[in-house]
Amino acid sequence: MDNIEATRQFLKSSLEISGAIASALDDSGSRLEILNRKCQSLEATLRPICTQNLSFLDIGDQIHGVLCSAAAVLKVFDAIRPLENSLLTGEPVSDLFTYISDTKKFEEALKLLTDNCTLAVGWLQEILELLQQEKAVISNEFCLLHVKKSLKVLQELQAMEEVAHLDGGLLSAAFDKLETEFKRLLIANSLPLPLSPLTSSTNQQAITIPSLPASLTGKLQAIIERLHTNGRLDKIKSIFVEVRGMNARRSLQALDLSYLEIPKAKFEDIHSIESHIEQWGKHLTLVTNHLLQMEYSFSSKIFEKIGAESWKGCFAKIALESKILSFLQFGKDVTESKTDPIKLLKLLEVFSVLKDLRLKFNKLFSGEACEEIRTVTKDLISRVINGACEIFWQLPAQVKLQRPSSPPSDGSVPRLVSFVAGYCNELLGDTYRPLLTQVLEIHLSWKNEAYEEGIIFSQVFCIVKEIAVNLDAWSKAHEDINLSYIFMMNNHCHFQNLKDTMLGNMMGDSWLKAHEQYKDYYAALYLRHTWGKLLPILNKKETLSVSVSVAVSSSDMAKRLNSFNVAFDEMYKRQSNWVISDETLREKVRKQIVEGIVPSYRSFMKNYSLTMENDEKAMKYVEYTEQKLEKMLCSLFELKMTKYGSMKQSQFMSKIKQMSAQLFTLATPV
Repeated sequence: MDNIEATRQFLKSSLEISGAIASALDDSGSRLEILNRKCQSLEATLRPICTQNLSFLDIGDQIHGVLCSAAAVLKVFDAIRPLENSLLTGEPVSDLFTYISDTKKFEEALKLLTDNCTLAVGWLQEILELLQQEKAVISNEFCLLHVKKSLKVLQELQAMEEVAHLDGGLLSAAFDKLETEFKRLLIANSLPLPLSPLTSSTNQQAITIPSLPASLTGKLQAIIERLHTNGRLDKIKSIFVEVRGMNARRSLQALDLSYLEIPKAKFEDIHSIESHIEQWGKHLTLVTNHLLQMEYSFSSKIFEKIGAESWKGCFAKIALESKILSFLQFGKDVTESKTDPIKLLKLLEVFSVLKDLRLKFNKLFSGEACEEIRTVTKDLISRVINGACEIFWQLPAQVKLQRPSSPPSDGSVPRLVSFVAGYCNELLGDTYRPLLTQVLEIHLSWKNEAYEEGIIFSQVFCIVKEIAVNLDAWSKAHEDINLSYIFMMNNHCHFQNLKDTMLGNMMGDSWLKAHEQYKDYYAALYLRHTWGKLLPILNKKETLSVSVSVAVSSSDMAKRLNSFNVAFDEMYKRQSNWVISDETLREKVRKQIVEGIVPSYRSFMKNYSLTMENDEKAMKYVEYTEQKLEKMLCSLFELKMTKYGSMKQSQFMSKIKQMSAQLFTLATPV
């Protein structure tokens, strides 16, 4: 439907132009007929003057010159006749180069006609002045009369040509036809570039940029050259920008660029636009490497004979139609979002895109015409680098600012700790560390400072150091000392598990080994100060088993069982909400508890049953079987996922990452 509508508009415009041309041609034909009749009259009038026997022999040369100029005028008219018919009946679409040639010949003929009229008028004026001198003796008044009449005819002829030149006439109509043909050829050979929203960096190269056929290039260049000679270059450039700009917009319709219109207020939360930043990078790369490269090649090829400034001006306008400034503005809005650790990663991604496109930008947007695009691009790069460095240098201080916060009530690893560990691994990874290194090098060079190897490692070490201090402070915030043991055991295990990660490799084996030792140390403290206290209740000798040889009264056995039940219930209830995050550690601690409690409980209950086998009242104190006790102990420390329902692990981790980033939001002042 778009093509049908464009065709309808084109036909309607062509009909209007054809009507105007027909009217102009009718006027031009009438003027040429008048000019022809007056030239014939002038020739007949001047012929007797040449044969007059005047007394002023010194004007013979002037009379001869006038006759020659008048004869030249007649010859030009004879030459114009066939050119006029060719331009009236011919169309550029049928034989473009012949039509352009006829246009050039017609233009030259009109110029020659004007020049000869001017020359003849000048010489006749000199003759008239000479004949009218007071001392002149005119032998034939008829001669003087014919000179005046001839001068008048030529002056009218010259005036008519000046008017014809001003209103355009047939030549202007021919130029209009060439402009129409230029637009038709462009539209016929302008097809949207097949940009795919799913195009990846690996198959982008599969997009073939169409090249202009040599025959089409020659036609377009011939039209441009002819119109440029007659001061119509601006009009032809306007047509080129209109057609190619529309083609660029049609190419962009294959991509969902609605995110470029997102209100600036939504950029406050960097997490809400993370996916759009990835889209932005792919789309900007796609548009630059293919769409803009194609328009750059087309513009330079078609206007190469006119000069670089002409085609670069056209390309700059087409680039604006391709939303290049909207892409750059989106990047700027990202830099103006709230300061956040995730923002550092996003800024590095933006920097990566701009870095990869640097050479292409330098090529495409050189020249005065693209000054605005270059200025906006430089400003964006500066904002990205300054913003990334500002966040990077603030990271340790911002971790320290979280120290007054409360630790998790279940003894699990704080979200800040897991977030920072993952975040540091990202910074040290192959994706972000090279980018961060380049950003730091550029930023330091702007301040005339040298980049030193190890800056990133040193900063990450400071972050980890602040986390360690935070953990010590948070462990003391737990009122229950046993919960603080669980808390420290969880966190040391978390750091131990960083083995074979970028952060773990940077910190070294001794650091990992130390966390493993601390994990075991706090696990031992926890077992001794919690479940270890239940054993003396079951065994008066405070051993892990109950001796069958010890004689105890039935009442003492009942009291001990009741005391165990109360202590176990209280301890289980208090610890049922505690968490051990690592599955391996969780199973290990459960096993140690079971191995420490269940055998002693089994031995005690065996003796209790033997002692109380005839005392039904004593059996009411038995609350747990051995199996139930073991099952309860094996259910401790489980991760609580009810808040997120049946959410997938990847989605859950994404949610944790987001909440951690929100918790770790950077304040402006440090």
